[in-house]
Parts: sequence; C-alpha cells; structure tokens
Amino acid sequence: MKRILVIEDEASLREDIVDILRLADFEVLDAENGLVGAAQAKEHKPDLILCDIMMPERSGDWVLLEVRSDPGTAHIPFIFLTARTSRSDMRYGMELGADDYITKPFTPDELLSAVNARITKQAHLEIAQTERLRDLHQSIARALPHELRTPLTGILGYARIMMEDAEELDTSQMRQMAQGIQRASRRLRRLVENYLLFAQLEMLSNQMVQAQVLLQETCTAPQEILQTVVEQQATEAKRPPEDLEVHCEAVSIRIDETSFAKIAEELLDNALKFSQPGTRVQIHGIRAGERFHLVVRDQGRGMNSEQIQRIDAYMQFDRRLYEHAGLGFGLAIVRHLATLYQGSFQVSSVPGQFTEVRVQLPLAT
Repeated sequence: MKRILVIEDEASLREDIVDILRLADFEVLDAENGLVGAAQAKEHKPDLILCDIMMPERSGDWVLLEVRSDPGTAHIPFIFLTARTSRSDMRYGMELGADDYITKPFTPDELLSAVNARITKQAHLEIAQTERLRDLHQSIARALPHELRTPLTGILGYARIMMEDAEELDTSQMRQMAQGIQRASRRLRRLVENYLLFAQLEMLSNQMVQAQVLLQETCTAPQEILQTVVEQQATEAKRPPEDLEVHCEAVSIRIDETSFAKIAEELLDNALKFSQPGTRVQIHGIRAGERFHLVVRDQGRGMNSEQIQRIDAYMQFDRRLYEHAGLGFGLAIVRHLATLYQGSFQVSSVPGQFTEVRVQLPLAT
C-alpha cells in the first residue's frame, strides 16, 4: 500500500483529500502546516507528498526545498496544491523541483488521476534504476578486476625480473623494463585519480556553496592548454601529428584551468582510444555568442542512441568485443564538470562512422 503525505492548512479540505485517498486504498498521513509536514516527510518517508503552497509556519516552497535537500527524501515525488494559476508561479515551482501541480478547486477524479500518474511514473523510474544498477554491477565485475590487475601484473612482473636477473641484464634491457613499469604505474595512477575526482564531483553536486566558489575561476588561455593536452595525448597514444586537427580561439572561459585541461584530456583520450591510426581527430574551441564550445570529433567506432543515454562511470560498451583501458570515468567526469560550471554536455554519434562530443561553457565577463 502506497503512503501519501497531505500537507494542507485548511482543515476541511485536508480531511476531504484524506478521505478520497483512503477510499482509493492509499495509506495517508496529514499535516496542518509546512513545519509539521516536513518533519513527517523525514520521519515516515512517504511515497508521494501533496502540499499546499500558502500555509502558516512554513510555506510549501520551504517544504519542497527542505525535502529536496535531504538525501533521504529528495527522491519523493512532490505535487503542489495551489490556487495560483499563472505560468510564472508554475514555472517557479518546477524550478524548485516540484513534479506536478493540482489547481484548486479540483474534483476527486482529478486528484486521483494526478496521484496515480505520478506514482506510476515513479514506479517506472525505480524499475529503470534497478536495471541500471544491475548493468552497473555487471560492468564493475567485468572491468574493475582487469583494470587493477593489468598494470599491477606489469609492475610486479618487471620488478621480479629486475631483482632476479639483475646481473644478466644490460642497460637497454633495464631501461625497457623501467619504461614498462612507468607506463603501468601511470595507467594505475590515472585510474585512481579519476576515481577520486569522480567521487569529489559527485559530492560537489550536492554542495552548492562550494560549487558557487568554483564559478569565480577563469581560464584565460584555453588555446595553450588545449595544445599542451593534444601533444601529450597524441604522444601517449602513439598517433602521428597529421591525425589531429586543432583550432582554438583566444577567449576567457568561466572555469579553472585544471578542470578545462581535464575536460580536454578525457575527450581527446576517448577520441584517440576509439579511433584507428590514420583517421582524423578534430579538436575545435569556438566562441558562439556568450558560450565557448569545445568540440572533439573522431571517425571511430561510434555509439548508438541507447549507449549515449547510458554514459556513466563504470560503463564501457561492448567490452567483451573490444578491449580498452579504463572504467568509463572519462565522459562521466566531463559531464559532471560541464554541469558544475553551468555548461552543457552533448554527444552525437553514428555507429561505425563518427562520434562528436560538444561541451559548452560560459565565457568569463
């Protein structure tokens, strides 16, 4: 039985709503003002909240912000009960995080229709989330052991040979093994750094004060950073200079230089990783209006629309068919950084033809 919390200061209306919902086989809790309602939401974790806007003690807006700020209640569907009918009022509520509006006065059928629609949608979202978690667990189970063991095996193997056969190895052999240890160590270090960065970005997305501080940062020379990243990534991927086409306008962007370099690094790493030597990779930084567009396009394997929708950490597609280093953190980190700096992240692709990733960031004023 689904549990619904009704927050309404008008006693007669609140009683009517409670009766309608109970006759429809819902478990119902009720509260006479926003302060009591928010406390009940946190204590009882209802499946849906119906809340008036204009109330004593605390308004419905305050209740919504309180509910959304608590991880234990942030996911609960929230419907406003309101006599306000202007488009600006409704837009404001939606921007705060409301899921729907029911305008007073309403009929029992209108109330139940809105409630059932929202509960059904939430059930579908939970099913989709369950399936996503299952896919995530399978992806981690396949990828994580390999990504940790492969570089460690190289490091330990080279170290063992250098220890046991030190007297028989010449300088060139020692240098070759040291280079192998260095490559494996860099791979392992990048895995750890990306994991820590992804976790930090996940936390920052829920810490608005710290996020606002980051928005004061400025990158004044993106073209220089981009050129450095391109040279480093091309060398590591062993791709010839003619494979890369680079162009970046001289602008100032509202993002710190380290984050911009990370975005460029991950986008270019993906483009080089999933395309073949001899094919063109284009990296363009372009000003368009008040936004800076960083566009990276390759002629590689490509993704279908379902794969684009499922881009996230630990997600690598067709891993059983194609072997590539990494845990899928790259594009997930780029998306987080773009969102954090009030930008956007878009992927377009045609399997077997191309993939284009576009990150838009605000220009510094």
